[in-house]
Amino acid sequence: MKSTISIIGVPMDLGQSRRGVDMGPSAMRYAGAVERLEALGYTLHDYGDIGITRPDKQETGRSYQLKNLPQVVEANEKLATMVDQTIKKGHFPLVFGGDHSIAIGSLAGIAKHYEQLGVIWYDAHGDLNTKETSPSGNIHGMPLAVSLGFGHELLTSIAGYSPKVKPENIVIIGARSLDPGERELIREKGIQVYTMHEVDRLGMSNVIEKAVAYLSPRTDGVHVSVDLDGLDPSEAPGVGTPVIGGMTYRESHLAMEMLAEAGIITSAEFVEVNPILDEKNKTATLAVGLMGSLFGEKLK
Repeated sequence: MKSTISIIGVPMDLGQSRRGVDMGPSAMRYAGAVERLEALGYTLHDYGDIGITRPDKQETGRSYQLKNLPQVVEANEKLATMVDQTIKKGHFPLVFGGDHSIAIGSLAGIAKHYEQLGVIWYDAHGDLNTKETSPSGNIHGMPLAVSLGFGHELLTSIAGYSPKVKPENIVIIGARSLDPGERELIREKGIQVYTMHEVDRLGMSNVIEKAVAYLSPRTDGVHVSVDLDGLDPSEAPGVGTPVIGGMTYRESHLAMEMLAEAGIITSAEFVEVNPILDEKNKTATLAVGLMGSLFGEKLK
């Protein structure tokens, strides 16, 4: 990994329906993210949080089919620009969310620097919905579909190009809540998915080995997107859409350690930490611990 890390916070909760996830970046900073990574020898640049425009009452009453569409587009355009500038400086972009809709901007800013960007989606959900398939209209359930070029044009065209990633360059790990439309898209596009069934049956070490072996020969960089609801709610209670039966603390640390050893990760984001729903900042602290493992922290 590059020796200089740039942190970008995106305090956004507009991609979903529960307030509080906008405080996720602050919670992770409070849990010692900067100090943890500096202790590993990295140079850190924390660029603070991008500004988020909140909808006024008139807009809130308007129907866009997709909730808060103009504001989500604006925030992701800003994020894409900042991530793009970070990579041009030769820094490793590390994005703190916010809800998972911010991955639209992350990938838009990152993918233009790679011919074949790979994506590891560490999540309970596929986030492959469009307005036609989404049960809720929440954009945080759509970022992977948008990045593949499926969805509202205002979202797919962020940063001026589409698609950002190819289906054959994606690996989803930990899925256990997929909507019918998402399952259809996965089958149609041949997206590589390791559900919790595979994680339980194969073991996390085997899953990561397979993911690395699959992505390494076909990609020139890999973005890892870690949604804290990928972990079991007993371990990470501070998330907006908890799904029981998730990955454990130990499995997740092993996954991050193995990705660090593989040396393929070129950008990362940690999302969906909601301090309002958390227990004494437990989920943010867990996220920071996973960051440590991803960036090479070892016991010996």
